[in-house]
Amino acid sequence: MRILALDTATEICSAALLLDERLLQREQRLERGHAAAILPMVDTLLREAGVGLRSLDAIAFGRGPGAFTGVRLAASVTQGLAFGAALPVVPVSDLQALAQRAIDDDGAIAGVLACADARMHEVYWGCFERSVEGFARAHGEERVGPPAEVKLPSRWMPAGSPAAAASSASAALAGVGSGFAAYPELLTSVPLDLHRPDLLPRAAEIARLAVPEVAAGRFLAPEQALPVYLRDDVARPPPSSS
Repeated sequence: MRILALDTATEICSAALLLDERLLQREQRLERGHAAAILPMVDTLLREAGVGLRSLDAIAFGRGPGAFTGVRLAASVTQGLAFGAALPVVPVSDLQALAQRAIDDDGAIAGVLACADARMHEVYWGCFERSVEGFARAHGEERVGPPAEVKLPSRWMPAGSPAAAASSASAALAGVGSGFAAYPELLTSVPLDLHRPDLLPRAAEIARLAVPEVAAGRFLAPEQALPVYLRDDVARPPPSSS
């Protein structure tokens, strides 16, 4: 399986090239300038691997939620590359990629609450479980809303114990993402075993999550590489503090 992946939804601008079991990746933390950085990253990876874009099976991208300009950028760059090389595309949730990063980092994690700062006193959030294959699988829909509305699935907390929902006594539930850094109340209001507010989604995990989608034929035409914002009204002002 040969998959190019890219992500510009957060301050981490990243690209990854998965060639069967070999993974090449580039990433840079940027406050701005993702548009100038992402294509040189892609070119560097292709040259390093000695492969052409047309020899790949698909292009995957972080489809959001995330920064609006960043999510649009990833979709538009993917469209352009995929059209030019006649490749299918695979949109991957940035919250799912964030959860996958946590699962890959810690084998004890059975469930993940991925929570990203959405500004305007809101967070993007979703719950994910570790599959038997080791992939982050969505449990319910992804949402956007105030931190007070964030909650875990009821079946993750039998007898009032979050970790008891997992199949082994050592399994844990993790909270990851910038939402926990932006809204510290989430650290205590949601019962979790560990927190990683520092984690951000990356193209490496997007490439990994795209593999079973491509293998199953669940991919799209280039023109269907579209962003997902979750929030409908992107111009809505923040609520008044009065």
